[in-house]
Amino acid sequence: MTVRRLGVIQDSPARVLVLGFAAVIALGTLLLLIPAATAPGRDTDLLTALFTATSATCVTGLVVVDTATHWSWLGHLIIALLIQVGGLGIMTMSTFFALLIGKRVTLRERLVIQEALGHPTLAGIVRLVRLVLLTTALCEGAGMLLLFVQWVGRYPVPRALALAAFHSVSAFNNAGFDLFSVSLQPFVEDAGVVLTMAALIIAGGIGFIVLADLWSMRRNHRRVTLHTCVVLRVTALLIVFGTLFILVLEWANPLTLGPLSLKGKVLAAFFQAVTPRTAGFNVVPTGGLTVPTLLLTIVFMFIGASPGGTGGGIKTTTFASLVLAVWATVRGYPEIVVRDRRLPWEVVQRALAITFISLTLVVVVSMALSLVEGGQYLPLLFETTSAFGTVGLSTGVTPDLSAPGRVLVILTMFAGRVGPLTLAIALAKRNRPLPPVQYLEEKVAVG
Repeated sequence: MTVRRLGVIQDSPARVLVLGFAAVIALGTLLLLIPAATAPGRDTDLLTALFTATSATCVTGLVVVDTATHWSWLGHLIIALLIQVGGLGIMTMSTFFALLIGKRVTLRERLVIQEALGHPTLAGIVRLVRLVLLTTALCEGAGMLLLFVQWVGRYPVPRALALAAFHSVSAFNNAGFDLFSVSLQPFVEDAGVVLTMAALIIAGGIGFIVLADLWSMRRNHRRVTLHTCVVLRVTALLIVFGTLFILVLEWANPLTLGPLSLKGKVLAAFFQAVTPRTAGFNVVPTGGLTVPTLLLTIVFMFIGASPGGTGGGIKTTTFASLVLAVWATVRGYPEIVVRDRRLPWEVVQRALAITFISLTLVVVVSMALSLVEGGQYLPLLFETTSAFGTVGLSTGVTPDLSAPGRVLVILTMFAGRVGPLTLAIALAKRNRPLPPVQYLEEKVAVG
């Protein structure tokens, strides 16, 4: 195989993913434009349908119309299906149907699945897809059952079942869509609902690679991989730190934790530390948070979930790689060593590229929004980061965005879901000169 041919194969997964998500969004837009998908007395224009389809497919949760009242039961079903397809990934769903009919998964399809799930190797890709589907069914089924038990006393049985199914899918896929108009604020002191939703968000956000590794560890009695260790530690540290930070800053805030009981304060702080990791649900008004808490939420949204999961952001492992690289540089270590394992510098280079592209995207879009929309910059920066991290949290500016502002947010949600580096690779023409040239080394002063 020639180098040119190899380059085409290596580049194609990124392009396939980008085009696949675009195709699903286009189909979702057409389905939401069906009159039966809109509630009686409501009208849906093209931009509203496109925004909603993009938000659902990119598992974001930002909305320009109230999901509960604007869409009919058919609209809710379409949104739920878009969330499921977008959360699991186009290639995962395609592989599922291929396995159902007994079709063989080709090498090219395996390469695309590897890119979509962030798996380090091609080995065990089909087995991982089976585990992804099984894990999704078990987690969403268990979540639906637990939520149904919580809501069956408050709503009629059919309504409670529909609510449980929709929110279980939305939570596990870190989508943030809700059917209560005010997210989960009515259940802020309901430990059953809050903890169930938080568990679904965390399970979907840590990534299927981690879930597969934990399952393999249980069966084969071996220690977890470095990837799993890093994901679990960073996730735990962010949740614990975020919970304590929010408790301290929002304790007496009359708009958020102030009126709640001690149990409500702890539950709300914990949930608000979990949800910025690309989920988008909230149990207290986001617009009522203090500025320091909003800034922390922006940081959490930018970091996001973990590779191979249903969330966005630069990912926990990217953040950890940069922190470890900085620590090694400050300490004068020639290599990055974690748990008796050396972290390749290629990983750090990829992490730097992802972070730089992502930061540039967020800054440029937020500045463009400030020019288009006007007003204070912080809410627009919050909105942009939420769109990029496929979070869905908003201080309340989303429904008031102009048409150009909505288009900017749509593009940001799309870039955040497919991945900024994947999108850059898909759009860029990558040249690989042959043979490689070794140039003379020369340093520049930095710092």
